[in-house]
Formats: sequence, C-alpha cells, structure tokens
Amino acid sequence: MKEQSKQGFNKKTLASTVAAVSAGTLLSVPQVTVAQEAILEEVIVTASARAQNAQDIPYNISAVSGEEITEQNITDATELLRSVSGVAVLDRGYRNSGMANNMIIRGLNVDNGANGDIGLSSVSPVSTYVDSTPIFANFLLKDIERVEVLRGPQGTLYGSGAMGGTVRYIMNKPDIEETMVKASTSLSQTDGSGGNNYSADVILNLPLGDKAAFRFSGGTVDNAGVIDYVNLYELADGKPVVKTDDGSCVSVKDPSLTAEEIAFNGSCYTSREDADTVEITHARAALRVDFSDSVSAIATYQTQSDEIGARRAVSLGGNLLGDSYGDDDLGSTMLEPSEREVDLFSLEVEADLGFATLTSTTSKYEHTGNGWRDNTSLWVTGRDWFHWLYTGNPRPVAHVDAGYSEEALVQEFRLVSNSDGSVDWVAGAYYMDQERETYNLSYLLGLDEYGRACADIGAACAADGQWWVGYSLQETDFDYTRQETFEDLAVYGELTYHISDSFHLTGGLRWFNNALTNDTALGFPLFAGDSVDFEEYPDQEEDDIQFKLNASWDISESLMAYATYSEGFRRGGSNAVPCGGFFVEPNCEAASTYGKDTAQNYELGLKGETDRARYSANVFYVDWQDPQLNTATYVWAFFMAQNGDSAATSGLELDAEFALTDSLRLHAGYTYTKAELTADLVGPQAGNLIAEDGHQLPGIPENVATIALSHRYFISEGMELASRIGGYYQSQTINSVQDTSIQDEHDAFSLWNASASLLTDSWVLSLYAKNLLNDEGVTGSYPSAYMSTDTGIFENYYGNNQRQYITTPRTIGLSASYTF
Repeated sequence: MKEQSKQGFNKKTLASTVAAVSAGTLLSVPQVTVAQEAILEEVIVTASARAQNAQDIPYNISAVSGEEITEQNITDATELLRSVSGVAVLDRGYRNSGMANNMIIRGLNVDNGANGDIGLSSVSPVSTYVDSTPIFANFLLKDIERVEVLRGPQGTLYGSGAMGGTVRYIMNKPDIEETMVKASTSLSQTDGSGGNNYSADVILNLPLGDKAAFRFSGGTVDNAGVIDYVNLYELADGKPVVKTDDGSCVSVKDPSLTAEEIAFNGSCYTSREDADTVEITHARAALRVDFSDSVSAIATYQTQSDEIGARRAVSLGGNLLGDSYGDDDLGSTMLEPSEREVDLFSLEVEADLGFATLTSTTSKYEHTGNGWRDNTSLWVTGRDWFHWLYTGNPRPVAHVDAGYSEEALVQEFRLVSNSDGSVDWVAGAYYMDQERETYNLSYLLGLDEYGRACADIGAACAADGQWWVGYSLQETDFDYTRQETFEDLAVYGELTYHISDSFHLTGGLRWFNNALTNDTALGFPLFAGDSVDFEEYPDQEEDDIQFKLNASWDISESLMAYATYSEGFRRGGSNAVPCGGFFVEPNCEAASTYGKDTAQNYELGLKGETDRARYSANVFYVDWQDPQLNTATYVWAFFMAQNGDSAATSGLELDAEFALTDSLRLHAGYTYTKAELTADLVGPQAGNLIAEDGHQLPGIPENVATIALSHRYFISEGMELASRIGGYYQSQTINSVQDTSIQDEHDAFSLWNASASLLTDSWVLSLYAKNLLNDEGVTGSYPSAYMSTDTGIFENYYGNNQRQYITTPRTIGLSASYTF
C-alpha cells in the first residue's frame, strides 16, 4: 500500500471539495439569473447520411456533443462510452487501447477478457469511423464536434464489422466565419501515484479569405503511472543479471563470471514504482475550400503517437517468497511497455447536384505499434514448457515482442437525395484495399550465454538433462509473423417511402465481395542459423447481400413508434495452423479457415419528446449465426479464430433526458442484456466441447445504468457556474466463454464523476473528480489458474503474472482554457 506522503496534494480533501461544490451548485437557487426557457435543444446527427434530429431517426442512436465532452474533461473513448447507456467497455488501459477495440454493444462478444495484447484474427463486432473513414485508432477526443453511437447491426450503410453497432467520431471542421485561438491545459493526480498528470492543447481556426479556412489542433498528454512492478528481473545490456556466489549482481556478459555461475546461479530482482506512464502527442490539420456555392472540399491530416510505460493491472495474493501484493502492485517479472503511431489522411469533396448531393471520400491511413509482454509465467507454470525444453536454466526470463502494422486505402462515393417529396434515398459504392502484418517474437533472454556456458562445462550440464548441450543457441525461440491483404468492394442503398405524413417505410441493402490472403511464417528458430520461411495459407473469398427493413409511425407530433429488422456481418479469414514441421497440429485443415458470422436484429421501439423531456425505449433480439471466437489451436495454442454454431442476445434499452427546471438537467439510462450461446461451442480440430448451450457470453453485464445531473448557475452577464455529477453502474461479468483456466468472475462496480466549471466568454476554469469513490472496477483478467505462481521446480522464479485490468483510480484535477 502506498503511503499518503507520495501524493502531491490531499486528494480526499479535494474529492470532497469537488463533490461539495457540485452538490452545492446543483441544489442552489440562483440569486442572479438570465431568462431562459426550459427547453431541450435538438440533437442533430448524420448517421443516416443526412442531417436529422436524433429523435426523428427510427432506431436507437445516441449522440454526445463536443461541448459536453470538453465540459466533463473526457479525453478517451472508454470514459466517454460509459456515459452512453447500453455500451459495455473492456477497459485495459492506454497500453492496449490502440490495438484492441474494447467496445461491446448489444452483447455481441465472445472473446475473453485476457485478449488485447496481440493483433487478433477476428475483427471487432463494433465498427468505428473518424468522420467518413472506417478505422479503429482510438484517437484522443480533442477538437471534436460530437460522437454518435448506433446500436444494433448497421450492415447496409456501414458494412463489415458493424454487426453490434457503429461509433462515429465527427471532428470539428474549419470555419470560414471565425478567427479563433484556444489554449487549454490541465493538471491532475491519480490515487496511488507519486506524480502528476499534465496536458496542454491548442486549437487554431483561421479563415483564408471568403472561400477557404484552415484549422489546426494539437497537444500533449503526460500522465504519471500508478502501478508498481515489484518483482522485476534486474537487466543489464538487455540480459538477465546473475547473482554471483558472493551475492553481488553482475551482467551475464561480465567476463569475471565463471561458466558455472552463468549455468547454475539465479537472477537478481528489482522493482519500479508508477511504471504505467502515458505520453501522447497528437495533431490534426484541416483545410477547407469552397470552390463555389455547390462544390466544397476538406483535406485533413491527423496523427497520434503513444508511448506507454507499462500495463495498468494488479496482481492478487503474493509471490513464492511470501510477499503479499499491495493495492497497486503487479507481479510481472518484466516491464511491459508499448508504443504506437497512427497517421490518417482524408479528402472529402461534396457537390450539390440539385436533385442529390454527391460526396467522395478518399482516405489513407497507417497504424503501427508494438508492446512487450512478460511471458515467463506462461513458460514455467502449469504448461511446464520451460522445464521440458530448457531443463536446468536457472533464469527463466521470457518475454514476447508483439506488434502490428496496418495500412489501407479507402474510397467511397455516396449520393443523397435532396428532394422533399415522398421518397428519400441514399446510394453508394465502397472500396477498401488493406494490408496488415501481425507478429509475435518470443525471447528467452540470456539463453545464448547460458548455452555457451553449458557447452564449456559439458557433462555437468548434461547431467541436468539439457538435450541441446553442444548446440549453438539464440534467444529467439519462437517466431510468428502473419501478413494479410484484404480487399472489400460493396454497393449499397437505402430508400425511405413516406406513405403518408405519419407512416414511413425504409428498405436497404448492401452487396459486398471481399477477398483475403494470408502468408504466415511460424517456426522455432532456437538454434543459431535456423530460418523461418513464409508459407501460403488458403485464401478466403466471400460475397453476400445484407438487408434492412424499417417502419415508423408518428403517433403524434411528439411520439413515434418503430420496428426494425437489420442485418450485420463480419468477414471471415484464414488461420495459420501448421500442417507439418515441429509444430504440426492434428486435423489442421479443419481449422485453416473461418467463415463470416452474421447477425439478424429485431427491434421494437418508442421515441418521444416534449419541451421538457426527451425519451426512448426499445426491446431487441439478435440472432447471431456462426459467431467468431478468437481462440487457440488444440495442441500448441497458436492464435486462431473459429466459428461457433449460434448465440443470441436480447434486452431492453431505456434512455431519457429531462429539463427539471430552467437550469437543472437530468439524464438517465438503463440497459438489460441477456447474452448466451444457443448451441454447444465445439473445437474444430478435435471436436472437443469448449462451452455448452446456454453459456453466458463474456464481458457483458446484464444490467448497465447511467445517470447524470447537471446545473448551470448564471452569476452575472457573461459569467456562469456549470456543475455536473454523473454515475455509471454495471453488474457482474465473466471473463471467458470457456470453462477452463481462463475463466474468472468480475464483481459489479460503479464509477462516479463530478465537476464544477466557471465559464466566461473567453475563459473556463474547472475543478473535477473522476472515479470519486475510488472503485476498482475489473473488466478482464489473466486468472490465477492461467498464469500465476505454480512454478514447480523453478525456485528462482518469484513473479506472478496473474493480473486484473482495473479502471483508473480516483483522479482529481484542475483544467483551464482561454479563447483569444
């Protein structure tokens, strides 16, 4: 447990202050007010390819404005989505947030809570867009106009991967009318950290005459860490340090070491406090040109670079030395940093043709990253691989360098009708050309020096069972590199027929054809000079048509009922399952490919509003066919995806917003989701039962509730005090659909945030608290039975790689911005 003296200021006092200020302003009666009506403003969205009031769209959609995001000091998607009812998030921290899409909508998830360190074969069932570009990059939420969350399959307009829903990030565009410079900064501290979190941003909007404008935003985030790595191997020159016979710690390369010390002596250990640091730089530049009243173009470049010091997770229990872990301790034996960089360029050209608006969007992006993963516990625990392969090695120092590289070219043409007649329509064509590489390189640090020492010693090492004595070894013991190309061609359309002023019928379809190729190098290059060659695996090609049908009835001017049938899908692909060589797998052909999975969504809902209230309610049922599961091969546990038979999710979604008074707003949401397999899940290679019919799907809480109370207090002309308190609750979840060592249960938890902001025409000063009650919410884990301390004969291993991914501890901060 960290001492209070490590903290830069008393967070308990500040947390109480924020809560008291927020509660005080929420309950106060304004002494000086500016006349205003208690009317909820319209929320305009473009999810249907045309600007509409969200209440007029006949399906479940939520939108959060950029102003709300800024006022709540929200910077990342995980925190934002917890303010949107009906969305579950597997929170693995910044280290994994750019690699693994952690969003779950309507319960469509089969992956376990331990995934996230590798580039998985199967893509997420929730698609994400930055403006019109389909990309998952988890950009920071800076200079953003709004975020739209579409629930349920969106196959017709948004294509592959939109099976559970779609999240759209709509960025602010250059403004021809306004010259503006805005500078912002924040300072905060997180419970358990010995340092502070800092951020700084600037936004510039500059008109360039009457027909053009330029907009730039950029900044940096520098967060101190929270997690203490308490069992780290001491390294020198990238090698494990040897504990000599006299008790000192020396690099394995040190010439003073004897061969016997290298071959038989253990390691030295150290620790690192607050290891999970976060350093992010980001920038976005956009140029808008209005060539005429009917033709305009916006060119945008957006980039972000992340450097993360370690994993935000904790270990339970203790190590083999009998040491118990504290609240912020992790037992991994190696630091697990990550880094990534993403660059996105897009050109959007819009032309008003009179009868319709034509939009062309051309996008190109590159997204690369890698991270270290401590694999020692995997080698030395229940699988006993280390003892089998490297008997006698006293320093089991194993780590994986896992990385990915993705680049794509996307072109989309879309026509949207402009007429006010009885028919509205949207038609488009879409093309993507994507290249992707995923690699996992496993290293046993110091194995080469150990091998040379054993070769010098000879019989003494051989007596301990080293079958490889006399061979020249290298540190890389496993090489997995996967190269994929993916092409997707689609045409789509939706048509709405206004049968009468109150009854509307919409039909849509999307035809797609996609092809995927897969070349994989997979080998065991333990012996120096051995090479790993690429092997071609079966190509995968699919084409199909997705449908949508929606009917809506305006019961009155303020109440609408609707019914929707919609379809969604994810593309299939090829697995790298070896059919020969050292890692041969039985019945490998049965697992060499996996097919697309599809979802059929049935939904009934109501939407209504008055001057003081806005609400929506719906029930849904999703029939999920051939669900894709990221799993592992039967013998060697290589990464693969497979199809199950079927699953289903059903539930209820409620959302409401009320203007309680002229200055007080209440927003509440509740979602109930039942998600389970509807057939046995069976392994494709051996026919082994993975999970039975009726098994709960992982990571999905049955109950999710959100609530927020906000207040605006007008102090004087041009100055006001805005305060907000909000809460998020999710019920218990499970870690995996597999009833194996990966299974775990995660308790229900709630998160409460509060803020108070003083606003004028030019500056804003905010005091805020996140996770006010400091609840340690867990959404995923490596269970104790999977990677822990059951290390058999390895007395020199003192780590514990059991871990639980936790929500960010209580954070108290101040932020300020000034607009010139």
